[in-house]
Amino acid sequence: MKKMTTLLFALTIGATSSFAQIAKEDRFGHGQDSIECLSNISLYNEHVKTKNYAEAYTPWKKVFTKHPAARNDMYDYGVDILRWMIKNEADAAKKAELVNELLGIYDQRIQYLESLNSLIKKPYTKASILEKRAHDYIVYFKPLDLVKAHAMLLEVLNMDPENAGHQIMLDLMQVSSLICKKQESHKEQIVRDYLQTSELASKKLDAAKKNAEKGDANQATYEKIAGMWETVKNNLDAYFINSGAANCESLQAIYAPQVESNKENLEFLKQVISIMAMLKCTDQEAYMAAAEYAHNIEPTSRSAAGCASRYLKKGDTDKALEFMDQAIELETDDKEKAEYAYKTAAILYSVKQLSKAKSYASKAISLNGNYGAPYILIAQMYASSPKWSDEPAMNKCTYFAAIDKLMRAKSVDPSVTEEANKLIGSYSAYTPKAEDLFFIGLKKGDTVTIGGWIGETTTIR
Repeated sequence: MKKMTTLLFALTIGATSSFAQIAKEDRFGHGQDSIECLSNISLYNEHVKTKNYAEAYTPWKKVFTKHPAARNDMYDYGVDILRWMIKNEADAAKKAELVNELLGIYDQRIQYLESLNSLIKKPYTKASILEKRAHDYIVYFKPLDLVKAHAMLLEVLNMDPENAGHQIMLDLMQVSSLICKKQESHKEQIVRDYLQTSELASKKLDAAKKNAEKGDANQATYEKIAGMWETVKNNLDAYFINSGAANCESLQAIYAPQVESNKENLEFLKQVISIMAMLKCTDQEAYMAAAEYAHNIEPTSRSAAGCASRYLKKGDTDKALEFMDQAIELETDDKEKAEYAYKTAAILYSVKQLSKAKSYASKAISLNGNYGAPYILIAQMYASSPKWSDEPAMNKCTYFAAIDKLMRAKSVDPSVTEEANKLIGSYSAYTPKAEDLFFIGLKKGDTVTIGGWIGETTTIR
């Protein structure tokens, strides 16, 4: 890959490692040459302002060719002009020539970067220029060799990853995803691409959020930046998910052979846990093994949950519950903590520890009031154990309490409405009839307290 990448840059980027320098006093030329240069700058400036790119091209090209360090913004204008010309050119051969000319703008900008940076307060970097070049390359170069494009994008990203812009991340994942759909062998690479770009985007997002939290005059700007990085992150996720590599079977096949040999490599183990948890592949052996090894090195909520999954799969419920308690304790985000509490409740429900299961489900609700699943689970618990009285009609009132939970579930969490409605329809068939209640002195509108471990007050309807 390294050899191919180097060759690619030699052929298509052609950027030299040493910059050509032109003194400030020489950048417009001298005498009549200087007059013509300034006149052409004025001409293309006016045409660019009105988006008359066809007329802007000739004077711009003269300055670009004869006076490469005349103005820094000449390169930005040139990109705009060439992009317009490419878009409006019907002839394929001429369009290809224009694409090469567009790429050459970036090459020349790098060649004279030192002189151009001396004209501005905030200097450009070679990496930032190559990011834009790489984007235009994959947008306009036809036919595009995806493998070569991927190598280019990856090399550019790795030149200065901490200062990389969002476009290079999106471009890399887009190209990687397209390759993955055609080449089975690329699946492991796209996982690496996703982990790298997602981590970089997350850092940018966190930094923007922290700056926004300061509440100073720049708050609105940072909030906008945070929103942009949130969108970028979502798009990176989408490229990965749609690539074909983002399924549990593929990740199991990729990671299973590597986990054992990396059992002391915490960074690798965290990557496995993070990506498999995101895709809800926590029942895969690779995830559970990675989680247990990571937990031995540095316990986290995710690693604890992974250990719980492994022991649950082995049938050791007590050990699984022990690790779930650790997951709840170690987690700091309330929504995630609520998820772990709910999963603990589900485990307890599966072994018929209903009272304890209800306690954990209630904890999940207290941590996240808009979480419908715990309400549904409590309703299912009630319906699974309705007998608490010697009077059959009173036992049937338990289903009213279950329906109460289901109604609450869909009111706080619309995403569970369909499931809740199905259960309401099912449980309604088991509620007591009016004549059954009449004989024990109850009627519609009366309240009933359900006894036993349930301890809920409900209304007859």
